[in-house]
Amino acid sequence: MRTPRFVAALAAAAAAFFALPLIGLVLEAPWSSVGSALLTRQIARAAALSAVASTAAVGIGLALAFPLAWVLARTRFPGRRWLRGLVVLPMVLPPVVAGVGLLTAFGRRGLLGGTLDAIGVSIPFTTAAVVIAATFVSTPFLVVTLEAGLASLDRRLEDAAATLGASDARVFRTVVLPGLRPSLAAGVALAWTRALGEFGATITFAGNLQGRTQTTPLAVYELLQTDAGAAIALSVALLAVCLVAVVAVRGGLFREPR
Repeated sequence: MRTPRFVAALAAAAAAFFALPLIGLVLEAPWSSVGSALLTRQIARAAALSAVASTAAVGIGLALAFPLAWVLARTRFPGRRWLRGLVVLPMVLPPVVAGVGLLTAFGRRGLLGGTLDAIGVSIPFTTAAVVIAATFVSTPFLVVTLEAGLASLDRRLEDAAATLGASDARVFRTVVLPGLRPSLAAGVALAWTRALGEFGATITFAGNLQGRTQTTPLAVYELLQTDAGAAIALSVALLAVCLVAVVAVRGGLFREPR
């Protein structure tokens, strides 16, 4: 079926809506001084913290997401829909609300904060808080993609492998994991870029302390008030990193239909 002209026109308008802010960033970037703008000590430290925190968030998120995705995809029990809703809630929760929630859980007067403080552990406004905030907002993307991948696997292949004498670990390693690679790649890309761009939960729970909790998005926000050119240059750099991470994924949510 051919695409109607009015649908193509609406699609072009929609594409322009998403493209215009990105084009604006590229056109307004101070290309003649972008190198010096990005090589400051503040930006270097913020970028390093963002990279470490995002990678750590994905690692922790995988440990949390895989069992949750497995249970949601392959287990039937009362309250399953509520569990799924709880897990994906951070995807739609206002980031500032997420940060306040983390404070009420891990703050000095929070649910766990008092116990942690008693043993000399303080999480808010530390680098650990940056990682926790990034993990909280990015892990749902892993859960959603892994659950979809697990639900789409052909269980008959697993049953056949088990019938032939393969242990559960061998079935998982040789049948399940290969089938999950596209979903895993998509989930990791989405979670990593979401963690990289986290702002609201981080500034609420971890603050904006240079060299300690200031991530790249927080640096953009601060620079926008003092050096708009550097803020735009850093925004373009973030845009490029996220674009590469998304486009590089092959399979899963980004597999092109044939």
